[in-house]
Amino acid sequence: MSLVTTTVYGRIHELRLARPPVNALNPELSNALAHAVHHAVAQGAGGIVLAGGPKVFSGGLDVPYLMSLGGDQDALLHAWTCFFSAARALASSPVPVVAAMAGHAPAGGCVLALCCDYRIMADGPFRIGLNETQVGLVAPEGIQYLLQRVVGVHRGERLLVAGAMPEAQEALRLGLVDELTDIDEVPVRARVWLEELLRLPQMPMRETRAIARRDVVAALEDERIDLPRFVGQWLHPDTQDALRAMLARIGK
Repeated sequence: MSLVTTTVYGRIHELRLARPPVNALNPELSNALAHAVHHAVAQGAGGIVLAGGPKVFSGGLDVPYLMSLGGDQDALLHAWTCFFSAARALASSPVPVVAAMAGHAPAGGCVLALCCDYRIMADGPFRIGLNETQVGLVAPEGIQYLLQRVVGVHRGERLLVAGAMPEAQEALRLGLVDELTDIDEVPVRARVWLEELLRLPQMPMRETRAIARRDVVAALEDERIDLPRFVGQWLHPDTQDALRAMLARIGK
């Protein structure tokens, strides 16, 4: 079974993460997502909807898998490289991408959403955010920038340092998401938003968008992510203790 399913609605391609139960991002899912984005563009998509599962858009990186790698820095580096390749595919897409979040989007799930043009979330007790400090991680500078880009520098600092995960209504107030709707309407509203853009003259819209989003692409450049440093921090005793405690809490 494909880890990312594609449904075509005219010029809009809906890419749905399909790795239950929570679409945890292991290398295979990350690679499948990057491939699906590139393939959709190659097939002539004018816009892309990125959707996840019911109640969970994506639970972020597959922490049990990453922990199973132990101190294998090459394997850890590979896993994180695959994830950031998927994030870069979204950020650098030449056509607009909407995150259609019918549920929670912590950590890596939030990163994917921040790489999109527009974020629609189900209205309800669903949370989104970069909760890295809660589980012993340090969000790279480029990822911190993506959050600050949408909520502001000072507010972003407060969310990042606390590892906060606001619920949907608060996320909307902060600007972390752009729109809330009923859970069953999330992908529909995503297509409606894209259809409005597709009615515009395409060259001016795409060129304007590319200029406006240069900073998103730049935030994911190697020097602003610094994966070797990140992997080194992953192996820090404080981080490993926090990750093991998290896995114990969720029974993994």
